[in-house]
Amino acid sequence: MTWDQGLHKSTTVLSDDQGTRELTYLEAIRAALRYEMQRDPRVLVMGEDIGVYGGAFKVTQGLIDEFGEDRVIDTPMTELAMLYAAIGMSFEGFLPVVEMQFADFISTGFDALVQFAATNHFRWRQPVPITVRAPGGGGLRAGPFHSQSNEAWFIHTPGLKVVAPATPADAYGLLLSAIRDPNPVIYYETKYLYRSLKGMVPEGDAPVPIGQAALRRTGEEVSIITYGAMVQEALSAAQTLEQEGHSVEVLDLRTLKPLDEDAILTTARKTGKVLIVHEANRTCGVGGEVAAIIAERAFEYLDGPIIRLAAPDTPVPYSPPLEDAYRPNATKILAAARDLLAY
Repeated sequence: MTWDQGLHKSTTVLSDDQGTRELTYLEAIRAALRYEMQRDPRVLVMGEDIGVYGGAFKVTQGLIDEFGEDRVIDTPMTELAMLYAAIGMSFEGFLPVVEMQFADFISTGFDALVQFAATNHFRWRQPVPITVRAPGGGGLRAGPFHSQSNEAWFIHTPGLKVVAPATPADAYGLLLSAIRDPNPVIYYETKYLYRSLKGMVPEGDAPVPIGQAALRRTGEEVSIITYGAMVQEALSAAQTLEQEGHSVEVLDLRTLKPLDEDAILTTARKTGKVLIVHEANRTCGVGGEVAAIIAERAFEYLDGPIIRLAAPDTPVPYSPPLEDAYRPNATKILAAARDLLAY
């Protein structure tokens, strides 16, 4: 397919079946890619070893057999080049989805995203509809170069959108929305959840709106605000606290840029006590921004300090015991929530 052909082809109308099926987090991402590639011939995927091999984690396995090498493109090992190529393709009417083999490697493409993709609409009203899949986070014993949670790099940048699905259903729906969005979207998928988390996923056209948080559990005494891998940890801690007689609310941000400020303020005003949890480093993380929003606009509702639980400001360790100590988990969330409840 030439760029000109892709520019002028119309989308395919698929069945809008709203049934569900149980998929892993990884399978939900693959299903979303397949659905969008079937629906719209302008959608293509790019990345290292994503064709016959299916990518480092097999997310794109089988797509090349269905859509061919013109739409499942193996690239050289150069993130900067693939991102600039994707931006150019988007100018010609394509909707590229670029896979970073690991979120850590996105740093070599920083210029393309921050200096160029993020600024084009502001400069000359040019949409840049690219989606960058960034497999991030720890838990797989991969050490400091393959385990980073670097989403805070990009939430600071005007012109970018950043999403972080925590469930298979959201992995599916947020990817549909990211591909269709006219802005560059960085899609942080959690490697730790790829095969460890299953859930019911809608069939057909079921996009999840970007910028809309999800209330995963309602409660009255304390709010846990989190995203990504930490949502399951927070729900586990909340279940234990319920058995101890406490009522805990869990808010999943889902989108990190733009944040759902109304949802953040609603839960903070409701419970009066807020614990913010994320896997990324503490300093200048998403939690600091969420805390500032609450402090500025809901201070009079608070019955205790806003607490942040995050990874320390060190690289991710290789050693399994050290990585377990490094990452937040349900046990650490429990301890922090108990202290806040007792305040």
